[in-house]
Formats: sequence, structure tokens, C-alpha cells
Amino acid sequence: MTIGWNDNTPIYRQLKEKVIGMMLDGALKAGDALPSVRQVAAEYQLNPITVSRAYQELVDEELVEKRRGIGMYVTEGASEKLLASERERFMREEWPAMLERIRRLGLDLDQLLRAQDGGLS
Repeated sequence: MTIGWNDNTPIYRQLKEKVIGMMLDGALKAGDALPSVRQVAAEYQLNPITVSRAYQELVDEELVEKRRGIGMYVTEGASEKLLASERERFMREEWPAMLERIRRLGLDLDQLLRAQDGGLS
């Protein structure tokens, strides 16, 4: 994990989002172990309580499970659950603002697709 911390968001939340991103990208799959709290705390010079809080939120959301004495593991179906919730959040929160901006700029679907392929005209 490479992390550049942002001052605008609590570090535990940034760490949690980083782990979620790794799950969505397939870097962490069902059954994979998360690095230990101590390992993450030492590597990124964080308070272990900060790391524990991020991990606990993942447990609370049933994306990760604690296996007493051996660590934290990604649960079965975690990436599918995340993908569904992220898609729903995107459609509810991000897409309306994006659609409004597209309309304000007078862009149409053909222009957007051409821009994706390398040029806006």
C-alpha cells in the first residue's frame, strides 16, 4: 500500500478507503489476509488505534472478518457487495452533478465518446 495522507479526512477513513479500493481493484480477494494492525501502524507511522478503527469499520460492514489470534480476512462476497454499493452511491451522489455539468457545457454523447478515444471536437 502506498498512501499519501490528506489533511481534510481522518486518517482511519483514508486507510479504510484504501483497503476498499484494493478490494474493488482485485488486489485483495475473498480469503486474503489484511496486513496486521502492527505492521500497518509501523509501516505508515500511525497509531495502532487508528489502524484498528479503520479495520473495525470494515468488520462492522462485514467486508472483513476477525479470526481470533490469526488476523483479519476479506469475507466472501465483499467485492460484489462493495461494487453494488459503490455503483448505487455513484448513481445517487456523483452522476446527477456530472450530468448537470455535461448539460451546462452543451456536450452530447458523441462528443463524450470521441473525447474518451483521444480528442474533443
